[in-house]
Amino acid sequence: MLYLSTRGHPDRKRFCEILLEGLAPDGGLYLPESYPRVDAAMLAKWRGLPYADLAFEILSLYIDDIPAEDLRAICRKTYTAEVFGTREIAPLRKLEEGVFLEALSNGPTLAFKDMAMQLLGNLFEYELGRRGEELNILGATSGDTGSAAEYAMRGKKGVRVFMTSPHGRMSPFQQAQMFSLQDANIHNLAIEGVFDDCQDIVKAVSNDLAFKRKHRIGTVNSINWARLVAQVVYYFAGYFQATSANDRQVSFAVPSGNFGNICAGHVARMMGLPVARLVLATNENDVLDEFFRTGIYRVRGSKDTYETSSPSMDISKASNFERFVFDLVGRDGAKLRYLFAEELVAKGRFDLSGDIARAREQYGFVSGKSTHADRLATIRDTHARFGTVIDTHTADGLKVARAHVQAGIPMIVLETALPIKFAATIVEALGHEPERPAKFAGIEGLPKRVTVLPADAAQVKQFIAAHVS
Repeated sequence: MLYLSTRGHPDRKRFCEILLEGLAPDGGLYLPESYPRVDAAMLAKWRGLPYADLAFEILSLYIDDIPAEDLRAICRKTYTAEVFGTREIAPLRKLEEGVFLEALSNGPTLAFKDMAMQLLGNLFEYELGRRGEELNILGATSGDTGSAAEYAMRGKKGVRVFMTSPHGRMSPFQQAQMFSLQDANIHNLAIEGVFDDCQDIVKAVSNDLAFKRKHRIGTVNSINWARLVAQVVYYFAGYFQATSANDRQVSFAVPSGNFGNICAGHVARMMGLPVARLVLATNENDVLDEFFRTGIYRVRGSKDTYETSSPSMDISKASNFERFVFDLVGRDGAKLRYLFAEELVAKGRFDLSGDIARAREQYGFVSGKSTHADRLATIRDTHARFGTVIDTHTADGLKVARAHVQAGIPMIVLETALPIKFAATIVEALGHEPERPAKFAGIEGLPKRVTVLPADAAQVKQFIAAHVS
């Protein structure tokens, strides 16, 4: 299996090369040259497998430069009941007729990012150990990626983490999860700006090839293909739990900010998983909903990015969107490079309205938007009718999902986090705090270890250089 850049760079690379590299040299994102296809016989074989073994079967289609037994061992080390709190790893719960929640937030940091990040930590440690090398990970987080990465990488040999986040824009619980870590290999950088500023810094540093090579910079954001392909697994797991036969279709509703989570669903569908619809849900920062309604992708600046009660989706530049657009324009690297490296930079927008019907018909995408009032109403309704408390992002997904349910086709809403991470909004909706796992009691009061920096890539590079010796 070889991987190419969405922007047309001539090099082709194997999995372990792009695992440590992150962005391609031309600023593009890596994708496989073609998606492996699954058929009914493979689905029948995989149905009923433990999650770790299902992960191995899917990942082995994309990873041929790690020996099979080593990869199987990594999957079994990662996906355990001890780490994820349940034997099913990603159990499905029926809410109402035709609508299910897939629980993805049972990992160490109570967010779906753990599903991929725990695997990524083990892959990094394995490959760096095999090479005798070290890696300095630079990441950007709007809330959950950062804590998931730091908990996955803390104490890992040969790995340091430099995680940027928007200063003051995460929930108190999210901040405490990250900033309370005292591990020497973990560095938190609070950037004076919004998430998109953090993401721009990561890309700017990654595109400085001399700095990147000198300081061995890698990424854990979903621009790293390993993160995304690990997320493909829970689409298959949800499908198997919602159906009893391999000719049945399902749909997935996904709260979306950076497009990584739902892009994994796109990959699963391209592989042949019987997915009828991929329902993209945004909050008030509705750049992606606008695109799937109109075909116009129009990014917003910092001053036009709203601070909302589903803060992990307060994003106006969706990094992983480039992977889908690459498929949408027929895998034309030159056109993709023009759209993202020229048109978007010059105008802040591009127009693919002529292709938007195909995004719906060929690729199954539909979308919708949820507001703060919608979140409160959905949280109250779900608690009153089903005795279930959901977080604000999952509420966005559930609200939009209900507008796209089709008769006879299960709709699986991907849960994104446990509600304790966004307690203030739960209190506003329900009048009481959500349940807090015992291990996180009093976390907001712990000592914090964080450095505040301006939204300046040069200063971030200076900090990294000073802390890698």
